[in-house]
Amino acid sequence: MLPPGEPGKRRPTSGIWETTLTTTIRTRLAGLAAAAVLAVAGQASAQSTTDTLAAIRARGQLVCGVAINSAGFALPDSRGEMRGLDADTCRAVAAAIFGDATKVRFVPNTSVQRFPMLQSGELDILARNTTWTLARETQLGLAFAGINFYDGQGFMVRRNSGVTSARQLDGATVCVQPGTTTELNLTDYFRSNNMRFTPVVIENVEEIRSAFVSGRCDAYTNDASSLASFRATQQNPNDFLLLPEIISKEPLGPVVRKGDWRFFDIVRWSLFAQIAAEELGVTSANVEELARTSTNPDIQRLLGRTGDLGQSMGLPNDWVVKIIRQVGNYGEMYERNITPIGIPRGVNRLWNQGGLQYAPPIR
Repeated sequence: MLPPGEPGKRRPTSGIWETTLTTTIRTRLAGLAAAAVLAVAGQASAQSTTDTLAAIRARGQLVCGVAINSAGFALPDSRGEMRGLDADTCRAVAAAIFGDATKVRFVPNTSVQRFPMLQSGELDILARNTTWTLARETQLGLAFAGINFYDGQGFMVRRNSGVTSARQLDGATVCVQPGTTTELNLTDYFRSNNMRFTPVVIENVEEIRSAFVSGRCDAYTNDASSLASFRATQQNPNDFLLLPEIISKEPLGPVVRKGDWRFFDIVRWSLFAQIAAEELGVTSANVEELARTSTNPDIQRLLGRTGDLGQSMGLPNDWVVKIIRQVGNYGEMYERNITPIGIPRGVNRLWNQGGLQYAPPIR
């Protein structure tokens, strides 16, 4: 829209006015763009100079974000000790850094709280049933260090409902948590199968489970591991049925902030070291003996008898010995935490046993 002409004065030609306006807009946009570039550069600079490892050592403990009451992954035992695969993933990192797997403070958080808490620095690492996706790495400033559990989204119903397949849920009410990939997967599944549903969206995990048990929703959807975890904690687990359909890929693993790549390396290779240890037959029971006597070059490198792999990350060369002695290899973690809640090893077996767990060479 052109500016109105003043009485008695000739209105400027549109070409001159538009040229002036365009120049002004371009100048302002260029200024905004420059400011944005400087802000991003400043943020990147701040990230690149962050020394998470030094902060953790100065504090004397690793701060690990975990799920709230997730049996098999993160759940306090009768003594108040956090137990589970995710909890042990953080203990392995603490063992690598301090030589002491107990130097972890666990901070339970919801699906909505988890990313802001990690981004703000309230957490050093997030290990709480979090799915690795492109958007989470490119839009949230986070980096996934590995996959400690290959999962997929499923559905649970009350056994007395008579439902035996997700294709029978047309018109159902479905309990789902916000701020998760679960919401999108749920919508996609029903849309692609020309089915209708009514979501019952509840953030708190205990509240959403209570809503399902009380009959407020016909089905409850989440990662299949989370559903199995929930069922295992019920007084009558057989009252609930996990439907056979798995509707998504949900690779779960530890997450850190982008920018401090040394800490990222420690988290990533602590997990890989546990996987490699299982493949090489190194366990919590024999690790110290093998560290002294093994002639296998791969075991010697893994356990720090040869090479300086630990020092390259700012760790002692026997960092893997400390992890395996105190936390165990990947198979020991799985057997201790996941097998008791009834989830078969399946795709989480080692690659040479038909599974997907695979560690790059540690050399």
